Amino acid sequence: MFPIYDVIVVGAGHAGCEAAVGAANLGCKVLLATMNMQTIAQMSCNPAMGGVAKGQIVREVDALCGYSGVVTDHTMVQFRMLNKSKGPAMWSPRAQSDRMQFALKWRKMLEAHPNIDFWQEMVGGLVVKDGRVCGVRTGMGLEIEAKAVVLTNGTFLNGIIHIGEKQFGGGRAGENAARGITEQLVGLGFEAGRMKTGTPPRIDGRTLDYSKMEIQPGDDPVGKFSYTDTPVLADQMPCHITYTNQKVHDILRTGFSQSPMFNGRIQGVGPRYCPSIEDKIDRFSEKTAHQLFIEPEGRDTCEIYINGFSSSLPEDVQFKALREIPGLENARMFRPGYAIEYDYFPPTQLQLTLETNLVKNLFSRARSTAPRATKKPPARA
Repeated sequence: MFPIYDVIVVGAGHAGCEAAVGAANLGCKVLLATMNMQTIAQMSCNPAMGGVAKGQIVREVDALCGYSGVVTDHTMVQFRMLNKSKGPAMWSPRAQSDRMQFALKWRKMLEAHPNIDFWQEMVGGLVVKDGRVCGVRTGMGLEIEAKAVVLTNGTFLNGIIHIGEKQFGGGRAGENAARGITEQLVGLGFEAGRMKTGTPPRIDGRTLDYSKMEIQPGDDPVGKFSYTDTPVLADQMPCHITYTNQKVHDILRTGFSQSPMFNGRIQGVGPRYCPSIEDKIDRFSEKTAHQLFIEPEGRDTCEIYINGFSSSLPEDVQFKALREIPGLENARMFRPGYAIEYDYFPPTQLQLTLETNLVKNLFSRARSTAPRATKKPPARA
């Protein structure tokens, strides 16, 4: 049913898509395995590419013939160069993307590549013989042979979603977690850990009063990511800026006793660069306001992303707090924010090539273990 592939990539997020393209461009026959073909290159959290440090990475990937910069240039709705008040070494390109068009463009480019095949199913394990990976084993029990396997599982390995005191398995809202790979790798001698991240609520842009917010236009002239001949954005969409206030903070604090971050249900380490809104008002209790960016999800939707309001508090607390923010007094919520906790493998187990030390020809996406600086949360009643 299947040929012997040169490379099987497990997971079709941004890292998986780039891994597939990178191998395919070198002439390898590649299988991209994903749990859902409809979510290839899904922008799971923020509908944007780039930013501080990440913007430079996107351009480096483009220089290596990756597709992220190209796809971004074709589907962005706004471009801004961040940190222009500092020296050029600190400038960071960032593009607000059309979430649906971004994923669609990625899929079209992947499907157009003659060296890439696809398979929709959960990969539940690896085929390992004599210390060397030989393929993957799917949930239906199929074994697909390969000379090398790349794991880009993102937040799906034994993922748990947290909203207040509610928790349920999932790798992303509305999608199942992936099980089996962690347990097998631990059995082979790998060290596994838990990480966490989060996302803000999504709201209905038709219910917002933009006159109470600051407008944030894109750059003029418009920049782009790719060094290739990609189109220049002609019609930029504005983002907007608003702020929390003391009343918002007081409402959010009422949910701290139910917060999985404060009551110990979340054990994973969080990234240092995007703390949740409850984390920010706890760690920086002296601040009376925090900046929020009101960002469109695309041209053909009214869905709005609230950058800076990531939260795992109960949904009713999130909703009450949102309605005290200037411009959001009548906001309707499409879905609440949530935290997600998932398995990862510390990169100390990888060689510089990202091949694992314990299993030959098995490669994994490197993920930093560095936690954010934090103070001990105060005791809760």
